[in-house]
Amino acid sequence: MTCAYSEHYLDDAMNNLGEAVDYAVHACKLTADEFMELFVTSGYAEQFASGVAKVVSGLSGSELVLNVLERSGKMLPEIPSPRLEYDCSPEYWCGYVLAYFQWSTGMSFKDILKVLPMREIERMYPALHEASEEKAVDVFSDRIRRSMTATKLQTVRKASGMSQRELSERSGVSLRSIQQYEQRAKDINKAATDSLLSLAKALGCRVEDLIEIV
Repeated sequence: MTCAYSEHYLDDAMNNLGEAVDYAVHACKLTADEFMELFVTSGYAEQFASGVAKVVSGLSGSELVLNVLERSGKMLPEIPSPRLEYDCSPEYWCGYVLAYFQWSTGMSFKDILKVLPMREIERMYPALHEASEEKAVDVFSDRIRRSMTATKLQTVRKASGMSQRELSERSGVSLRSIQQYEQRAKDINKAATDSLLSLAKALGCRVEDLIEIV
């Protein structure tokens, strides 16, 4: 396995990104996705992913957040005090396991978050927070692999020559839902029967042609 940087810094990286996400959410009142967007656009994510020592190890999580906010021009009127304990919250786990996944795969945070935004990672907390980091890597990797493969809906729609908007108009299924099904943000296998029937009718196919194999 080719990792992003020396394992020497990994524990600090995981703890600090976990602390950063927790601090951003609970103390600075940002959403985890808002913080990670600033983390990426500020340039700190790229340095973190490269294992720059002063970023992954030289800053605490709360210091990392404040640096990101300062570089992004988003400084707070008052600097919130960091919490004494950071190892319990779902937000901490999200940052912690995300740091491990980035280190183990070498992917950029930007590319990871395109497929797995923080709100999606947090949805995995109940099932994965007591599992090993390697298990989380397997689940995240599978999610990313599937996102790179066109859904059946997208394949059938493109073969029909229809745009997403045209399919929405013909089927009565909202454009947003069609986009989410094709992006795997919503599970088409759990769609209402009426929606599946309407999509299949508009596309001239069977419902089975739209269901994903799990």
